[in-house]
Amino acid sequence: MQKIVPNLWFDHTAAEAAAFYAAVFPNARVTDTQLYPDEGLLDFQAEFAGKEITVSFEIDGYRFIAINAGPEFKVNPSVSFMLNFDPSRDPQAREHLDQLWASLAAGGQVLMPLGEYPHSPHYGWVQDRYGISWQLILSNAEGEPRPFIVPTMLFCSTAQNRAAEAAAFYVDTFPGSRIGTDVRYPAQAGPATPGSVMFTDIELFGQWFALMDASVEQDYTFNCGVSLMVECDDQAELDRYWAALSAVPEAEQCGWCADKFGLSWQVVPAKLGDLMLTADSFSKLMGMKKIEIAAFG
Repeated sequence: MQKIVPNLWFDHTAAEAAAFYAAVFPNARVTDTQLYPDEGLLDFQAEFAGKEITVSFEIDGYRFIAINAGPEFKVNPSVSFMLNFDPSRDPQAREHLDQLWASLAAGGQVLMPLGEYPHSPHYGWVQDRYGISWQLILSNAEGEPRPFIVPTMLFCSTAQNRAAEAAAFYVDTFPGSRIGTDVRYPAQAGPATPGSVMFTDIELFGQWFALMDASVEQDYTFNCGVSLMVECDDQAELDRYWAALSAVPEAEQCGWCADKFGLSWQVVPAKLGDLMLTADSFSKLMGMKKIEIAAFG
């Protein structure tokens, strides 16, 4: 069961984007669509009445949620998604990587050209036509296996050189977690100081996440464009993760919060969908910061 689900913010294009990913990724599909209520919306949401609020989709069994909203937040490469093409599991891994690269790059922006790098014989970083960033890598068949999709956080700007601190914090916050690979910069690399993180990955609830300190100055950092949604079994679990993760009071709204590194989280009940079927659920949720399950009645 995937307990942490990446949420992607789209400016009116969530359904279109989800359909695009279902079409270009192998073994991908749209799984669910939730609609805004027809009435009772705040003024800034009125244009969305009866339209999609979220569109859920899966890629190789990995869940994403596309949020259909306005231009308030714009995704950026501070959170990207590593796509591991493993020759030990797919003899045509390189060919399949190239095919997907062509689809994601069309109408998008290449951040690192597809080619040979010290960390991989075939790798590239691309921001697709909807702004979502993907790192496609031909994996080392002899290394410890990793899943196809690994969310990757780039610590830059105000979060520069805090990847190691963040990795330790997340492993401490979520029970049963561990640090896997841990590679450090041996010397100064742009804004990355010696000993900061070139690449590390952590396992949380059986899911892998990667963290890196930027080696090039960037003018962006974490925002609500990509948030990580933690689905909690009950109010006690929700309270515990909210207390650990929420560090920016002004970011608290409708179960959303930001941690001390600026990364955006949503701490929600696992059965939020059922709660949203109760009377006045939307207006109740809009009035909350931390979600109180009992308040839904």
